[in-house]
Amino acid sequence: MTQKVAVLGTGKIGEALLSGMIRGGWAPSDLLVTARRPERAAQLRSRYGVEAVSNSEAAEAADTLILTVKPQDMGTLLAELTPHLPADRLVISGAAGIPTSYFEERLAAGTPVVRVMTNTPALVDEAMSVISAGTHATGSHLTRAEEIFSGVGKTLRVPESQQDACTALSGSGPAYFYFLVEAMTDAGILLGLPRDKAHDLIVQAAVGAAVMLRDSGEHPVTLRENVTSPAGTTINAIRELENHGVRAALLAALEAARDRSRELASGNG
Repeated sequence: MTQKVAVLGTGKIGEALLSGMIRGGWAPSDLLVTARRPERAAQLRSRYGVEAVSNSEAAEAADTLILTVKPQDMGTLLAELTPHLPADRLVISGAAGIPTSYFEERLAAGTPVVRVMTNTPALVDEAMSVISAGTHATGSHLTRAEEIFSGVGKTLRVPESQQDACTALSGSGPAYFYFLVEAMTDAGILLGLPRDKAHDLIVQAAVGAAVMLRDSGEHPVTLRENVTSPAGTTINAIRELENHGVRAALLAALEAARDRSRELASGNG
């Protein structure tokens, strides 16, 4: 049987997911979208050839519903969906910090729920989407989630207990690299380079380093040591990073992000 998938609350990430599914071979006729504003729904319909429907219509028609609304809007959406959503439909949540138990308490008994934490590189098909099963989700439900999210990058299964750590490391991860590039660009300007040239140098260094980390199979320590010659420029820079506690600051920052994710999950937003 053909599976119908609905993306509810189709913002930037939802649209990236939609376009990735179509590039991955999903037929637009098997995809539904919902959007708060009629003009947004019309835009998605025109751009992708998909059917734009109401949330209640999506609940009745789709086999899989992907909820991409903001966490603070999730309660309202579930209240709208619940009267129309049979228990045999798969619900995939992309809302940061909301556990699967939140959905299971509000949906029909036995509804399978899968929690997915993706990140903004989904917009360029380089996301990391971390997937966890709720109480009633089976291996086939996880496989379906992987088939959907693999269209915008890589996927990884983890126990839900690890989702807060993954949110800190991967969900928020791109922001840390942008922050580092911003600081290094300022350093380039301090050293006498124009901003555009400093930016280009740093971005290409970041891309090259990422590809080497992904493809070489080498430990990051080994790759760093390969650049760090005795009494050279790199080791002097590394010494200053250590003197200023950059490693310790990163550890503390990630712990803080993890703790905030836990706070959000417990409703202390």
